Amino acid sequence: MQDFMLNLFSGLTRGSMYALIALGYTLVYGVLQLINFAHSEVFMSGAFASFIVVNALVGENQIPGWVVPLIFLAGLLSGGLAGASVAWGLERIAYRALRRRGAPKLAFLISAIGMSFLLSALAGKLFNRYTNNQFPDYFNKDAVVFTVFGAEIRLIQVIIIFGAIIMMVFLDRLVSGTKLGKSIRGVAEDAPTAALMGINIDKTISRTFVIGGALGGAAGFLYGTAFVFSNTMGFLPGVKAFAAAVLGGIGNIRGAMIGGLLLGIIEVLIPALPFIGTKWTDVVAFVVLVMVLVLRPTGILGEKLGRAA
Repeated sequence: MQDFMLNLFSGLTRGSMYALIALGYTLVYGVLQLINFAHSEVFMSGAFASFIVVNALVGENQIPGWVVPLIFLAGLLSGGLAGASVAWGLERIAYRALRRRGAPKLAFLISAIGMSFLLSALAGKLFNRYTNNQFPDYFNKDAVVFTVFGAEIRLIQVIIIFGAIIMMVFLDRLVSGTKLGKSIRGVAEDAPTAALMGINIDKTISRTFVIGGALGGAAGFLYGTAFVFSNTMGFLPGVKAFAAAVLGGIGNIRGAMIGGLLLGIIEVLIPALPFIGTKWTDVVAFVVLVMVLVLRPTGILGEKLGRAA
């Protein structure tokens, strides 16, 4: 039971970050019916931007305990702002011109892949001077918060899980209960009719990118706080988050949340079995993706963003 609880919370920690990234995929798919494969670099941008801010605020200094929440909030906001800015730029540069010209969907895919490589290479060029890509130890991440059946749950796990849940609940309320959310669901359901009803399509799509980018950038900060990060960090979590979005139902917000959490748990629990082993950890996500596509192509909760509320 102790090992099970350790693996469960480890899976929830991973799954929380997958869910935040998957929401960016599912939001963009909902309004454009396209997969933004550059979203993994939005996630990476949030990690680097928040690292620069936190490193500038903390450096090698010892800070009092009451300042730690403020530093953490500054990192979270800077990561989210960077992710939102990069996502906004992606929509304006890589997608809007193609959309207005009625380009085929293959052109969008190629443009997204090109921007993904560009952002990754640019980050490597600008930030490779950081030889140790780890956030300063401004708080004790390994401090034990509570114990469940003998399993010691660390502070960083609690922060990531609860922080992700708060952001996911906020997004769910935003999409289901605000004017902007209604615009997003209207464009996802029927863009031409939404335009006739007075909804600004371009502005709604741009804001959707910004929201998804902010969540992805915040996830980058959480990931960077817990692990080592680099300019290539976005690829594997990005692919797994895409698998999570498909698992939950691509285009469904609550589906992306559930899919991310489930995938993180499955990814940890299955390799923990004695006859499988941890070397299969990265394979599990893709096996789950294939099984979902074969057995239930629409995912657990279906595809429509308009049904997310």
